[in-house]
Formats: sequence, structure tokens, C-alpha cells
Amino acid sequence: MEFEKLKAIIVDVLSVDPDEITMDTTFTDDLGADSLDVYQIIMGIEQEFDIEVPADLAENISTVEEAIEMIKNAIN
Repeated sequence: MEFEKLKAIIVDVLSVDPDEITMDTTFTDDLGADSLDVYQIIMGIEQEFDIEVPADLAENISTVEEAIEMIKNAIN
């Protein structure tokens, strides 16, 4: 569930093919996201899941799997 929602956010922000996104996908290396793109993804996560992501935690997220784990920890 979280993966599909996160994938939709990533596709919306980066305009990439959803099939390119797996749990191992990195935002910068695989998807070409810059720091502003990652910030927009984090903002989308906060809105979609009604959570607040601390800046220090957001800076350390580099893969889709790490983002999913952060979401799961925040909503539980």
C-alpha cells in the first residue's frame, strides 16, 4: 500500500516510468532526482500519509525502501 502511494508521488514529481521504480531504486542515481526533487517527494509523502518528516531524517533517505521504512515507522 505504501509502496504504490510512494510510487505515485515519485512519478508525479519526476515524471518517470512507474516500471523503473523498485524498492532498490535510488532517488538520485537511478531516477536523477536533485535535492529539490527529493524535497518535493518528501513534501508529497507528508501530505499523502499525514506525517511530518524531520529534516535530518529526510536528508538520509536515498532509496525507495528507506522511504517506505520511514513512512511505516511514522504511521505506527
